[in-house]
Amino acid sequence: MPVPPAGERSRHVLGAILSVLLALAITVPPTTPDAAEAHSDPPGSTPDNPLSGRTWGVYQGGLEHSWAAYQKASGRQRELLAKIALRPKATWFGQWLRTDRVAKNVRQYISDSQHGDPEALVQMAIFAMQPWEREACRRLPTASERARYKRWIDHVAGAIGTAHVALILQPDAPFALCTPRGSDLPLRLIRYATQRFTAQPNTSVYIEVGAADWLREDVAKALRILVPAGIELARGFALNSTHYDSTARQVRVAADIARALERRGIPDKHAVINTSSNGQPFKGYEYRGPNFDNARVCADKQDSRCATLGIPPTTDVADPAWGLSAADEAEASAYVDGYLWFGRPWLYNQAAGWDQQRALALARTTPYAGP
Repeated sequence: MPVPPAGERSRHVLGAILSVLLALAITVPPTTPDAAEAHSDPPGSTPDNPLSGRTWGVYQGGLEHSWAAYQKASGRQRELLAKIALRPKATWFGQWLRTDRVAKNVRQYISDSQHGDPEALVQMAIFAMQPWEREACRRLPTASERARYKRWIDHVAGAIGTAHVALILQPDAPFALCTPRGSDLPLRLIRYATQRFTAQPNTSVYIEVGAADWLREDVAKALRILVPAGIELARGFALNSTHYDSTARQVRVAADIARALERRGIPDKHAVINTSSNGQPFKGYEYRGPNFDNARVCADKQDSRCATLGIPPTTDVADPAWGLSAADEAEASAYVDGYLWFGRPWLYNQAAGWDQQRALALARTTPYAGP
């Protein structure tokens, strides 16, 4: 399968675990005036879109690296970090959070995102499959790993309860297609998670399916992930979690996937697209720089084919400000629920730890205004 060069993310799982565990020990209460900025109400409202017409909560707490950095900063650095810290984002949850504690972590995360408004939208990404990434190509989950995964999912789903949540399920899903002997076991486990999360009354599940460049725009490959993973139960699917490909290409492949699903008897599926990282987009298979997962950050606003912040989170997917063609605007309006930030380009390798200089460069070079 076409995987971009480097693929170093899994080598830094331990670093990510230690980073998150350290963050869990930190409680960062909202402060004035930042508490007043803790909610973002993105423009654009479509009656049947579960993400529109409500406030999007901005998490303020120890699980979000950018928030602590923003609070400590001053002057120009604070202005730049605001472009990350004050925007609604999806924090990643995985089995580095122990099963017996994860429900408490999730409930606190929801509370620290909603700030007393039970109607506010919370965003989160579930990244709990073991094994995953390249290890998933070498072996299947053991019986104990399968049981532990289901218990962990059960605890998270129970903690979400009636909260309004946009949930990205299992980033980097194309790794499910490289399993030994073509086993669909990981996809069946993702289907279990889809069932549990969609049983919560206000949770909108988007099953991650890679990115347009990762799929090489092969819709059949996307369906090989989505159908076994329970797409008929979900609101839709997610694109571009860890890639830097263009929003326009994601819109077009999202429309193609949705139409292909409809031909399979699975209608009315919508996409969310990660735009945290693709302000100057490039295809993974054309990247020639060092370490794709920690791709070169743009040197300035005129640079191209480099990592920088993209379209701010919004449900106004056809705004002319985003520079889409008229045809792409129409496809986005029909098939895309929102541009969300569920990628983490400000972390080393998109996984391991807060990189202050990288974050500042991402914010300084973005072509988009904000926060």
